Order: sequence, then structure tokens, then C-alpha cells
Amino acid sequence: MLPCYFSVDVETAGPYPGRYPLLSIGACLVHDPGITFYAELRPERDEADPDALAVSGLSLERLAVDGEDPGEAVRRFAAWVDEVTPPGLSPVLVAFNAPFDWMFVADALHRHAGRNPFGHSALDLKALSMGADRVPWEATTFPLVASRHGLEGGLPHNALADARLQAELARRILAAIDPGDPT
Repeated sequence: MLPCYFSVDVETAGPYPGRYPLLSIGACLVHDPGITFYAELRPERDEADPDALAVSGLSLERLAVDGEDPGEAVRRFAAWVDEVTPPGLSPVLVAFNAPFDWMFVADALHRHAGRNPFGHSALDLKALSMGADRVPWEATTFPLVASRHGLEGGLPHNALADARLQAELARRILAAIDPGDPT
């Protein structure tokens, strides 16, 4: 089945989902980054790494009041993925350092929606860059990959803004691999 690429980014309170809460999810279609999803979640746990919170600028205290119920947000995300995936295509999560984002997304989707519409499919832009650009792992930081593909600046660490920037990067890398690919 052909892929439908979804650029997904998360902001979290720490390095892994078993202990630290997922705080926000941002996503867009890689081929149409105007089709988006964004949610800030009420923390399910109080554990937080101060460095992780400093990166995103999110506050557990603010999200405890203003955040969306995690179950509702995650079920809404799963429904959105289903709704915007064209018939005959299979959703594939795309992220810059996909293992990190995928583990939080997969955990939340299985716990709250009972399924992960992405299955076990994730495309890591760092690994894709290694192959497409023929560079070693240490040359796959976001600034280096972005610069090689004509983008400047870093990730702002807002899940939706990051997802959109990652979508642009994914389109550029994929176009370099196959100029005829409309993704």
C-alpha cells in the first residue's frame, strides 16, 4: 500500500513515556502542511525533567488547568489521522528523530485510542538524510540536514511549528531522492 506521510512532533516532560507525560502533539500532512492537528494535553503524571520543560517552554501547572483531557485529545488525533488519510493509502509517521516521537505517540494511542493508526511505520528524517545525503550520523543534526536542503534556522520546539518545518524538510529530502515524487 502506498504511504500517506504525516509529519508529527511532540513535546514532553522527559525522555520516555513510562515516567514522563506527553504534553503536546503537532502534526500535518507532509504533502499539504496546511492540514494540521494540534493539542496540548493535561499531564497524566507529575514527573518532569526541568531541561525538557525548558526546551518546550510548556508548564505542567498551566497544562493542568488549560490542557485537554489526554484521552480525548489522543482519540481526536487518531480520528484526524483516519479522516485525512486518502483511501487506499497507509499513514506513516515522519519525524526528525522518529524513535523519540513515535514511542510517545504509540504509547498514547494504544492506551487511549486502543490502536495506533501508524502501526509500526515511522520514517526517521535523520536516517533518511544519512542515505539520501550520504553522510555519517554525526552530520544529521537538524541544522546540518536543514542547511543541506536549503532551510535555515532550528526547530522552535512548538509541536505544530516543528511538524510543519519537518514536513518541508521531508518534502525536500524526498524530492532529492525522487524528483518525480509528488510527496
